[in-house]
Amino acid sequence: MKSLTRAPHPRLLAQHLAAPVAVLTVHHDGREHGTTVSTVTRVSHRPLLIAAALRPGSVLAGLAASEGRFTVNMLGSGQADLARWFASAGRPQGSVQFAAVDCHPDPYTRAPLLDGALAHFACRLSGSCVVGDHEVVLGHVVRVDRGEGEPLLSYAGELCAGDLRPAASDRPGETPTPSPDVKEQSS
Repeated sequence: MKSLTRAPHPRLLAQHLAAPVAVLTVHHDGREHGTTVSTVTRVSHRPLLIAAALRPGSVLAGLAASEGRFTVNMLGSGQADLARWFASAGRPQGSVQFAAVDCHPDPYTRAPLLDGALAHFACRLSGSCVVGDHEVVLGHVVRVDRGEGEPLLSYAGELCAGDLRPAASDRPGETPTPSPDVKEQSS
């Protein structure tokens, strides 16, 4: 009889879902806050909606709900230290957490835009809900700025930077082409 090997816990396997790393920022009533997230995804093209997963009761989710808007700063491969900083429970609260960070306010959200990010998405809060052990905030994108470089990714429990290039085609003589649904949006 063939023996069965037990598969690792599904949560460990889920770490093999590569995800872009972002810092969400918000400005409300004179208070600024940022937090690192590794779950950001587009959920709709028209209107352009993106979702980010936060821990339930997070400071950022509360401030975003009160302000009605927030910013998503998609980090570049050289910004791992920023990701770690805004993920640290030991960082100071309020505007002080941005004191050593190169940033400037977004014209729409007034939240800090992190210099050097690959993209900034200024969002109007479209909704939020608790899903499993996370709170998902949904943002209607009202403005996008694009930078240059490679993304910072979360993969297998690590922050990863890599050279992204189109995957080779498995058909002889065929060259990869960009997906037709990928369109650049300008500010």
